Amino acid sequence: MARVLVAASGGVAAIKVPHLLRLLRQAGHEVRVLATPRALAFVTPLSLAVAAGGEVATEEAWFQPHGRALHIELARWAEVVLVAPATADALAKAALGLADDLLSATLLAGAKRVAWAPAMNEAMWLAPQTQGHVERLKALGHAFFGPAHGPLAAVGEGEGWGRMLEPEELLERLEAFLTPKDLEGLKLIVSAGPTREYLDPVRFLSNPSSGRMGYAVAEAARDRGAEVVLVAGPTSLPDPWGVQVVRVESALEMREAILAQYPWAEAVVMAAAVADYRPETTLADKEPKVEAERILRLVPNPDILKELGEKKGDRVLVGFAMETREGLERARGKLVRKNLDLIVLNWVNREGVGFGSLENEVVLLLRDGRVLELPRMPKRQVAHRILDFVKEFWKA
Repeated sequence: MARVLVAASGGVAAIKVPHLLRLLRQAGHEVRVLATPRALAFVTPLSLAVAAGGEVATEEAWFQPHGRALHIELARWAEVVLVAPATADALAKAALGLADDLLSATLLAGAKRVAWAPAMNEAMWLAPQTQGHVERLKALGHAFFGPAHGPLAAVGEGEGWGRMLEPEELLERLEAFLTPKDLEGLKLIVSAGPTREYLDPVRFLSNPSSGRMGYAVAEAARDRGAEVVLVAGPTSLPDPWGVQVVRVESALEMREAILAQYPWAEAVVMAAAVADYRPETTLADKEPKVEAERILRLVPNPDILKELGEKKGDRVLVGFAMETREGLERARGKLVRKNLDLIVLNWVNREGVGFGSLENEVVLLLRDGRVLELPRMPKRQVAHRILDFVKEFWKA
């Protein structure tokens, strides 16, 4: 967790800063907040102070006769400064090295890491002057989160580029920015979600997989610097930013998509719940309902993981085993049979860690005989533990 200074400059998106502060604190970060006079035209010092759990650094406080160099204090305290919302004016001052207000002085006083969440009209964002300032700040190592495309604040402006990212996405981007890039250079395929095997245009065989575990692996790997391709079955989850997403439905489509990327990949994490069987015949039209019994003939789907193991080479290969009983024995057999480096065993019938849950409780079985039981934890944390071993095998 980090010491985060949230610096709000003047823009209507400042009304979202209290929510951002609460999210940062809930995630375990230590937070302070700075607000320019124009930011305080949109959000009150009291709402900022309550959300941050402490006093607000303002121009008024900067000029109090207390002997404190507040800009120096803030710059030394913060491990990262997140300017949100970031106006064109704030960007320009930082790029030019001006220091005529508390925000610009704090940035010039040695702030360790700086990230910007731009919020302005599209014309201002795309202006050559603004883009020149952005490039200068990027050259200094500053990060930019957004802006997003969407409805603009001014009446009659419609949609465009310039909206500040929502607080939830800013939190995710910030944590990615702070994560050490120990997987930089790794080319990783992750599969996620269920597959659907259609009987006719409206009926299919599937399972309740939400895709959350695979998405967590893809997002955690992205945060750690890996280049990630996510092959996703039908899920309700939005595409993660910074990840190439290939959408598929059936097991045959998933196999085709993964094999197309396999020559490029250095590691594969197969977290998808791929259907074992598909209907022998798929009807072109909807089958009318009848009262009589119907017999459905199924044929096996290709075993994608086994096929990858046969062509493994020096790649790192991770599989999942979802069991209800005799899990360790079955997982060990699958680990050997499919030529895996690591298999992740989880029990789908345990309350709170089955399909669709936000947490997981797994056992990691490694090719060298190690067995690691992980307690219940958020799926993103499970993902990082899996990736720790992917890194170990990849580096080796």
